[in-house]
Amino acid sequence: MIMVERYPIGEKTDIGHYAFTEERILSFARRFDPQRFHVDTAAAKESLFGGLCASGWHTSAAWMQVFLAYWKVESERLIREGSVPPNLGPSPGFRNMQWIRPVFAGEVVHYSNTLLASRALASRPGMRLNTILSEGAISDGTPVIRFEGSVLEFE
Repeated sequence: MIMVERYPIGEKTDIGHYAFTEERILSFARRFDPQRFHVDTAAAKESLFGGLCASGWHTSAAWMQVFLAYWKVESERLIREGSVPPNLGPSPGFRNMQWIRPVFAGEVVHYSNTLLASRALASRPGMRLNTILSEGAISDGTPVIRFEGSVLEFE
């Protein structure tokens, strides 16, 4: 099975959610993005954002964590049903990364993927390039992150 056979172009798939707790925000930011509005609750209240918020890189890393958990369960399900899951490889990159709105402590982001395109690579027989729109929104539907990623697939 190839990706486009499982996920029709243009169909949005919910892949899961991630809760941005104060502890998770502080832990990630202290290691990877120690700006004051990510690591200091009091300073964050006085910042442009008005409160402790997650790094955009944290919302991106959370998408990856959620996607990998989703893909593991989805692959296992397809195997149980007698199908061979798409054989996904690495990503050659992404574009149009947008951190649309800050994610504050206590918010949950619901992530989704939409397959935008899938094509065989003429230069690499047996390989495909899939373009995927990845999005995240908080519980009321307000978008917080959006980007287009590419993923290689082996046929």
